[in-house]
Amino acid sequence: MALALALGRRGLGRTWPNPAVGAVIVRRDGDVPLIVGRGWTQPGGRPHAEIEALRRAGEAARGAMLYVTLEPCSHHGKSPPCADAVIAAGVARVVSALEDPNPEVAGAGHARLRAAGIAVEIGVGAEEARHDHAGHVRRMREGRPHVALKLAISADGKVAAAGRTPVAITGEAVRDRVHLMRAQSDAVMIGIGTALADDPLLTCRLPGMEASSPVRIVLDAGLRLPLGSRLVRSARETPVWLVAGDGGSRDAERALAAEGVTVVRAADADGLLDLVSTLKIIAARGITRLMVEGGPTLAAALVAADLIDEAVLFHSPKVVGADGIDALEGLRLAALTESPQLKCVVREAVGADTRTVFARR
Repeated sequence: MALALALGRRGLGRTWPNPAVGAVIVRRDGDVPLIVGRGWTQPGGRPHAEIEALRRAGEAARGAMLYVTLEPCSHHGKSPPCADAVIAAGVARVVSALEDPNPEVAGAGHARLRAAGIAVEIGVGAEEARHDHAGHVRRMREGRPHVALKLAISADGKVAAAGRTPVAITGEAVRDRVHLMRAQSDAVMIGIGTALADDPLLTCRLPGMEASSPVRIVLDAGLRLPLGSRLVRSARETPVWLVAGDGGSRDAERALAAEGVTVVRAADADGLLDLVSTLKIIAARGITRLMVEGGPTLAAALVAADLIDEAVLFHSPKVVGADGIDALEGLRLAALTESPQLKCVVREAVGADTRTVFARR
């Protein structure tokens, strides 16, 4: 199962709206277990992991065991049910980490396997699988993506210099780690303030992983993102979604759309941009894993609304100064780090900096 989980992680950020599943087929050669097929969900969500593993195993799958990180699907979507393929291949036993919370599956895949005489065991590797499939689970159960907030914070609790001037806070090792986080996310979100101050690109720029860049999302109530910004100029290569309320001119919307930007409206009853509606809308568009990179206004709003599922804080020994910008606009950092909804699960050195991860309890 550990191997299946590792294989599944290869698809993180690349399989949405489907979960990134891993599968391993094992048969015994005497007393020695032999891996005869491995698979993981392919880019775009098809083929599924089980189909890939069965294809590689061929006839060796007959009488073998299948280890899979999520219940094999039982419904007809864009492809036939994986449960039927497992049955047809003659697999004798299935070890599944989790039941699929998708209401179209929800135990029906396991039931179909049992009805065909296949032994089914559920729960091996469940804790790790819940972490890896957190985006899929939250989208199915709550109709929103798993939200991971990333902050790079100076020793004095700042994220930018005075006047929101960008400043290098963390080192190269952290930058590489952040690019990997982008690659493993379906989308990355910032507020318009960060877009205007930093003119970021928000792609994954690790060698050979440029194609793994996430959808770039900007919360831009007034459609102020400049047509000459790096985000707009690269929108035809890597998708850019602008989320607005009822404000912003239709002329601006048409101009942005002409450059390849998708404009989405997510207004509350007063016509203002609404965070809960935003998350539900992007989930409906298939996003399961959302990384939030800034800035302090958006971060504080998400903390205040209790919409943070995971927080990754990179602490630097550098000092920015008392006139720098606080990590959370109008809130103490303790509102995040001491939140009763979150617990610290990881603390480690990353170069000269420190990475601390908080996860929803």
